[in-house]
Amino acid sequence: MKDMLFRNVRIVDANKDFKKDLLVSNGVISKIDQNIEVKSESINIIDGNGYVLMPSFIDLHTHLRDPGLTHKEDLETGQMAALKGGFTVLCPMANTKPVCDNKEVMEYVLNKAKELDLCDIKQVCAITKDLDGQEIIDIPSMRKYTELFSDDGYTLFNEEIMEEALKLSSELNFKVLTHCQPEYEIVSRDLKILKRVGGNLHICHISLEDTLNEIKKYKDDGYKFTCEVGPHHIYGYGLDYKVNPSFAEEKDMKALIDGIKDGYIDMIGTDHAPHTEDDKKNGSPGISNIEVAFAMVNKVFKENNISLNKLSEMMSANPAKLLGLNQGLIEEGLRADLVLIDENEESLIDTSKFVSKGKNNPFNNQKIIGKVIMTIRDGRIAYKAEGDM
Repeated sequence: MKDMLFRNVRIVDANKDFKKDLLVSNGVISKIDQNIEVKSESINIIDGNGYVLMPSFIDLHTHLRDPGLTHKEDLETGQMAALKGGFTVLCPMANTKPVCDNKEVMEYVLNKAKELDLCDIKQVCAITKDLDGQEIIDIPSMRKYTELFSDDGYTLFNEEIMEEALKLSSELNFKVLTHCQPEYEIVSRDLKILKRVGGNLHICHISLEDTLNEIKKYKDDGYKFTCEVGPHHIYGYGLDYKVNPSFAEEKDMKALIDGIKDGYIDMIGTDHAPHTEDDKKNGSPGISNIEVAFAMVNKVFKENNISLNKLSEMMSANPAKLLGLNQGLIEEGLRADLVLIDENEESLIDTSKFVSKGKNNPFNNQKIIGKVIMTIRDGRIAYKAEGDM
């Protein structure tokens, strides 16, 4: 593995923002200092002047469609799209075909991901058999494969199973990721269960001001849980374009942005949900967005005076903390999963250039700000934009 030295680069994470050199050795950040001297001629020296070096992004909520729905996406195309977007860790949801609710499907995904060696895959397991909401799976037997359980794609209406899952999440130390539709009602229900029995709850893709107000109430009362928002729900509103949850009103979008500023929303989860053109015409809900997610969020944050530090906190540090990863910040000794960006480059979304099989994005030809120049995973260059550097 070739060592890598970033010269004179602006370094930004959740806690810091300064210009220095950064040395990567054997897959870790080995030194951060001014004017680092290196003697080896084989080192890869990268001129970082004018660019920003950040921790790579971590997506707690994505859909890779593999196995069984690979006409929409597969593990290779989904991960290549993710690397183009600056992501090196993905948490794919269990709504595959067959459903990821057993060791055979889980091992298929993990083994294929290991062979491809593109991103780190933290596969999510279903809570109920076949995502039917009726019969809880053998969570203890699946816990050795994952610490993430969710029926995402469907709402778990069975309150008894939700309560059991939250109880088990404390005993076995895993996270319950809840998909909530109708949103306010199910979020309110799940928070009441959390108050009653405890557990490790993460609320997926909120979109409504009322939902945020309920979350604020419980967080202000000291209850510990996390929540996410999708890039598209802070980028646009009122669209007649099918996503789950639906695009809300302008007041909801503005409330979410305020919730980010005030620290009530913990993470950005892309909810990357690729579909074919025919599937989309036939009513399949979802948006393909992982390769433009950073630039969508960056535009919104710039327009609302939200710092790059906050972006890094929500897209890197907080998900890394939830997953217990040795990354998500830029510090000596941490794994070198990094992303080099041009934070100010303006462009238009062009779905025809998506690496993802899914071109389903209603914001085609709309402005974004920021470009991923290079994605580094485990100390190696995993993606480099054409024509840059």
